[in-house]
Amino acid sequence: MSSAYSQADGHPLDPLTASEIKTAISVIRAEHDDVAFVNIVSLHEPRKAEMTAWLANPGKAPKPARVADIVVIATGGQVFDGLVDLPNRTVIKWELLDGLQPIITLEDLNAVEHVCRTDPKVIEQCVLSGIPKEDMHKVYCDPWTIGYDERFGNQVRLQQALMYYRPNIDDCQYQFPLDFCPIYDANKQAIIAIDVPKIRRPLRKANIEPINYHPAAINKIGGYRKDLKPINITQPAGVSFNITGRQIEWQNWKFHIGFNYREGIVLNDISFNDRGEVRPIFYRLSLAEMVVPYGNPEHPHQRKHAFDLGEYGAGYMTNSLALGCDCKGAIHYLDAELPTRDGGIRNIKNAICIHEEDAGILFKHTDFRDESSIVTRARKLVIQQVFTAANYEYAIQWIFHQDGTIQPEIKLTGILNTFVMNPGEDTHGWGTQVYPGVNAHNHQHLFCLRVDANIDGSNNTVFMADAVASDAPVGSPENFYGNAFSARRTKFSTVADSMTDYDGSTSRTWEICNTNRLHPYSGKPASYKLISREVPGLLPKPGSLVWKRGGFARHAVHVTKYADDQLWPAGRHVPQTSGERSLGLPEWVGDGNESIENTDIVLWHTFGVTHIPAPEDFPVMPVEPITLLLKPRNFFLNSPVLDVPPSFASTPSQVAANNSGVLNAPDTTSELAFNGDNCCGRSTTSKL
Repeated sequence: MSSAYSQADGHPLDPLTASEIKTAISVIRAEHDDVAFVNIVSLHEPRKAEMTAWLANPGKAPKPARVADIVVIATGGQVFDGLVDLPNRTVIKWELLDGLQPIITLEDLNAVEHVCRTDPKVIEQCVLSGIPKEDMHKVYCDPWTIGYDERFGNQVRLQQALMYYRPNIDDCQYQFPLDFCPIYDANKQAIIAIDVPKIRRPLRKANIEPINYHPAAINKIGGYRKDLKPINITQPAGVSFNITGRQIEWQNWKFHIGFNYREGIVLNDISFNDRGEVRPIFYRLSLAEMVVPYGNPEHPHQRKHAFDLGEYGAGYMTNSLALGCDCKGAIHYLDAELPTRDGGIRNIKNAICIHEEDAGILFKHTDFRDESSIVTRARKLVIQQVFTAANYEYAIQWIFHQDGTIQPEIKLTGILNTFVMNPGEDTHGWGTQVYPGVNAHNHQHLFCLRVDANIDGSNNTVFMADAVASDAPVGSPENFYGNAFSARRTKFSTVADSMTDYDGSTSRTWEICNTNRLHPYSGKPASYKLISREVPGLLPKPGSLVWKRGGFARHAVHVTKYADDQLWPAGRHVPQTSGERSLGLPEWVGDGNESIENTDIVLWHTFGVTHIPAPEDFPVMPVEPITLLLKPRNFFLNSPVLDVPPSFASTPSQVAANNSGVLNAPDTTSELAFNGDNCCGRSTTSKL
């Protein structure tokens, strides 16, 4: 074994180390001397059967070998997929891709702006827009993948440049959008075309006061609020979780925290210790894809539908998090190590933050008869990353609760994508003028959650649950008073059955069940329920470009039978796909006839928000949260949080024996607060 390979004691699902990344690159370059750029070097996850065997018996079962998934761009623009066996330093797969373009890296993005500033045709368009030639250093662009454009196809690696101007370096560029769109060829490192609209829209007049969000700009309009007092979060005795390597244990939970260039955080082998029985719940959870379609039909805006994970990567775009800014309190951080285009290593310090938060009341009850009471406060564990996709920031949080609930939450912030508009121009409803001359187009943020279920084992079945009124009419023996309603459950036997949409009128949910384990009281199967209410449908019409390219978003839920490497619902390589053959999830659905009953299944859930912009969103957008729940149902024998220490507890007998002072307050803060006067809700007499 090479000294460069040093994962003998690590977990098989740990991300590749810097040493392993370098080993993979050196092995590839030793065999292929035409490698121009490194695109991807990431863990090729072990086959599930091999991995589950090791997880069940890590002391005796063979440990899965470390394999690197690698994508490179060779001289001349050819793209190769490869796999490298790291312990043996051998290439075990090498495939030339045809008509597929790999992910866009940060180095790819940074290359475009310089070329735009020096290209004569771009300079000409800037002058026509009202920008002097000598101001080209004030011209900026947000490079996006081109999506797909039938004029160019997908054999050449392209980006489109969304153009902006900054009169001053600290100005928010999105208030000065330009109306033309250069097309950049990565192989030629040159602009090969410029899309110019039929209606020209010159740079908005400079006599409009700039709107900015930096301190100098805020001080100019009156300064910051002065009535905020500090909030300090401290844990003098330390945190309540334990981390060994990348495995974490907290409040009966245990799981592995992975990270890759594409999905960012990946959670594996998630289990809950149920009073001594360690019960598996999920094999793998991740945010697997997203698409952001924009709603302006004018060319070239139809190309604006970013697949931020598949085209750029949540891992590649992730931020280094800072204490007191992105995270507050007692924080544990995990770094990320990723390859650079030239084969070096980029270390992202504090790529993931892990911390506990107070979560309000966990449960409470007061008896009105004697005011005996119990109140228990909750806490939650937050696993977070934040990534920047050009103008938008996405804070991805995986929140674990003490009652067995998992809560994926996404917080959107950053800046609206904008386009210039003429004075008095009608937006036709496709956007909103959020500032004079600034048109923010309507768009959606649609995320796809991948749920690799393992509810008490790998044989699971999914049901859809709808709250419905009884079919029996008022006055009938079954429903004489007309008030009967129930949850109607529909079993998904095939993939086609599972292709369903949200229905708010029935409070629709989906249940991942182990029908082989029935609850002794309810008689219902052990389940985890998907509760998700922010589920807009894909608004681009069937047959549209984004509908074809983003087939995963056609329904709120799909369920497929598990297969290794079916990880990303828009396909492995997303940039410049035409959608003529919908990649990813539509391929795996097939004819829809495959059985998904009582077997190893994956649930795919598309959720998100439709954003009709408003002036309150500009120049920087307050956080918009999107949340959902994976909640235990008929899983635990009874409430799983009875053993969480209460902040205050009193029983009727205690109240009768001692009706003043603190009766039972394990939380010393509560004891100080209520000693002698008011015992958690018990009324007191005012002394005047």
